[in-house]
Amino acid sequence: MASALEHYVNNVRTMTSAGNFRELVDYLNDSMELLQRNLNLLDNVMETLDLQHHSLGVMYIVAAKISEIQNEDPEPVLSLVKRFVTICNGEQVRNAPQTYFDLFHAYTNLLVKRKLNTTQGIPVLTVAIEKIQLMESQLTPIHADLCQLCLSSKVFKPALYFLDVDVTTIAAAEDHQDSTTKYFLLYYYYGGMVYAAVKNYDRALYFFEVAISTPATAMSHIMLESYKKYILISLILRGKQITIPKYSPQVIGRFIKPLSQHYHELSNVYINSGSPEAVRAVITKYQETFVRDNNLGLVKQVLSTLYKKKIQRLTKTFLTLSLSDVASRASLSSPAEAEKYILNMIKSGEIFAAINQKDGMVVFHDDPEKYNTPHMYLNIQEDMNKIIELNKKITQMEEEIMLTPMFVKKSTIPESVVDDKGYPSEACE
Repeated sequence: MASALEHYVNNVRTMTSAGNFRELVDYLNDSMELLQRNLNLLDNVMETLDLQHHSLGVMYIVAAKISEIQNEDPEPVLSLVKRFVTICNGEQVRNAPQTYFDLFHAYTNLLVKRKLNTTQGIPVLTVAIEKIQLMESQLTPIHADLCQLCLSSKVFKPALYFLDVDVTTIAAAEDHQDSTTKYFLLYYYYGGMVYAAVKNYDRALYFFEVAISTPATAMSHIMLESYKKYILISLILRGKQITIPKYSPQVIGRFIKPLSQHYHELSNVYINSGSPEAVRAVITKYQETFVRDNNLGLVKQVLSTLYKKKIQRLTKTFLTLSLSDVASRASLSSPAEAEKYILNMIKSGEIFAAINQKDGMVVFHDDPEKYNTPHMYLNIQEDMNKIIELNKKITQMEEEIMLTPMFVKKSTIPESVVDDKGYPSEACE
């Protein structure tokens, strides 16, 4: 083993035993080039270190190996990452969060770019998140990687386990704010796509809204793609285009609309015309754009909501209709297509009806829910408990903000030395 690598092993052992983790991290950052120059010897180095006791030293070796992988078989490195995250000491690796995050970004990219079985990476990322988190509601940059793998493999449940938890804190490396922002936006972009895939459009709309309203001085591609999906989801969910929040950065309102003209045209035709034929014409006209943006599926669902809206209007006017009448009044191509729509809407609770297969008649019913069952009571009680818990979190966060030095300093500055935006003027600096 080269003397430089022997020195590496000795330093890792000595500093770890002494608990000098900050000093060790500085040394490891300076040693990354050494590790990358000696990739063929790193397996020997790892054999001299204990994976759990020397987790920081081993992590930098794993990071070096995966960052320099070329055309060789990726399986040994993938297995190494899996073994590392299963055994490593979470308290140790939290001292070098950016290297930890970079390791799993590289792991995700390797799976996706090589078009490997992305499903195998889902349990690895799940453990990686749980190892680095200080609390369940803490968002980390590798949450976005997990969502990406779940979307790639179309296995959504593992991502939903984390997405359903509202974020209260963000884990970030102080010297890598740009990277943290990127993965924050990706989390909400991918998260919105996951919710759209499972047809939880309320939550999807919220996630895309967060992505486009995040404070920014320049518009990113992630925000632009989120905005396009925000338009489509708002049409599917609300039947109208919802304006972006007033607190969104000005750059969004200025530049994002001209870059989304095809989506605005679709929205305008949908809202003003209400004609499936007109909407279908716009879809055909810009199909290439929608396909390139991977939004054709959502666009087709926008068209589908028009048919559903027409069927819902029929329930308010008629008690019974034949399937052929429903198809004619809802602009559907055939009674069979009308039956398909009605059955799906009954299943999802969008309408209440029954189809008599013998004579092809549809009987529309009123909503049977009377809001007086034990199940409904439990639902209301659960919602109330969530609101109470949310109020406690808001109060706690407000108290923490009020105690921060920046807030105290700003709140004690006289109004005469504060500019029109609420910031201290040069006179008081």
